[in-house]
Amino acid sequence: MRENETCQIATERLILRRWTQEDAESLFTYAQNPNVGLIAGWPPVQNIEQSREVITNVFGGAECYAICEKENNRAIGAIELKLNGHTDMTESDDECELGYWLGEPFWGRGYVPEAANALLQRAFEKLGMETIWCGYYDGNEKSKRVQQKLGFRYHHTCNQVSVPLLNEIRIGHTNILTKEDWANRLR
Repeated sequence: MRENETCQIATERLILRRWTQEDAESLFTYAQNPNVGLIAGWPPVQNIEQSREVITNVFGGAECYAICEKENNRAIGAIELKLNGHTDMTESDDECELGYWLGEPFWGRGYVPEAANALLQRAFEKLGMETIWCGYYDGNEKSKRVQQKLGFRYHHTCNQVSVPLLNEIRIGHTNILTKEDWANRLR
């Protein structure tokens, strides 16, 4: 992983970079698919204008990145370390939440684990995190497998999780990865 002043992170096949308004069309292309957002708890994006609003109001976090293939730098998904104040999973400054989604045409290529490993390294080595939380809703087996591949371990299940963007109640599973677990995994 390499990082430069513009907070761009490069992995073997990907670039993680800040979202820009120029990404609105790409966001709409992938986030309008109900297979992408509904399983993660958000409705499909309806148009390019809504994509612009999401980029401004949702993807503005300090550690939110567009996932892009190196060959074209086009946004195909998002990944974020949600720091204290931007997550309901923790109130500690040395803990955060990992969140991600990827456009359906890119599923099954290992892109999310590749991007997440780069962010986990950043979280533990540069941002001083001790614990990272990550969750998924019941039935989201793809997200569950990603978290297992990354070394997250089961923490708890909540049977009454509010999903406000969809006006639903779901079962949510929460996993954790400690700095110690992460370091041991690398050995």
